[in-house]
Amino acid sequence: MAGHRKRKHQEEEHENHERWLVSYADFITLLFAFFVVMYSVSRVDNKKLSQAAESVRWALHMAGTGGTGALPIFDGPPSEGGCKVAPGASSGSPSEQKKAIEDLRKRIEKKVLPFVMNRTGPSAVSVAVEDGRRLVVRLAATEFFDPGRAALRPQVLPVLDALAVELKELDRPLRIEGHTDDSPVQGGRFQGNWDLSAGRAATVTSYLQDAHAVPPAHLAAVGLADTRPVSREPSPAARELNRRVELVVELSPDDPLLNPGGRR
Repeated sequence: MAGHRKRKHQEEEHENHERWLVSYADFITLLFAFFVVMYSVSRVDNKKLSQAAESVRWALHMAGTGGTGALPIFDGPPSEGGCKVAPGASSGSPSEQKKAIEDLRKRIEKKVLPFVMNRTGPSAVSVAVEDGRRLVVRLAATEFFDPGRAALRPQVLPVLDALAVELKELDRPLRIEGHTDDSPVQGGRFQGNWDLSAGRAATVTSYLQDAHAVPPAHLAAVGLADTRPVSREPSPAARELNRRVELVVELSPDDPLLNPGGRR
């Protein structure tokens, strides 16, 4: 009995009555972390928060004219250095953009003018700028194709060659659109205006790729039939104007071609 009481006394001496301190220390640590987080939240820099909100707003076009093809009506957010980053700043002012693309239009027009005047007449090719950033080279189908056919006439190939040199140098996506008038297709292998317009667009596209090695990734061909007429007058002259193939280059607002200090 004496030995049993001795062992019991020794076990009671080893019992730790301060284990609660471990849990208490954990609780204090968590409480400290909680107050640190609350303090940091309470010290938000309202100016920086406002700038961040404006940055998101500007990037997503949540106000202004909207859309990815238009610019918002307010200035961009301040940059790290405190300078304003205006949308399209790399493109120059609107007047500089207009001059840059107009110079490009004149250059292409001058390149093909000798071939147009000497071989096919002054209305065979026209170069225009639409919406300030859309370069359109219009080929008159009457001069480039026989009626109801999609094969290029041999005498107009030098015109396409001159155009291809300039357009390939741009190194930009090029969309070739085929257009017809509203007259039904008479005979031939094409079933209708959709087939004819698509065939002519594909012919020009293939020539640019095969004869001038324009990258296929930059080319797209589409047939639009008579859905986008230039003129809606029911006259032979209007129908001839509507029969065309258009080579379209669309430039984004920040394209280096529109930057007066960039590539020409």
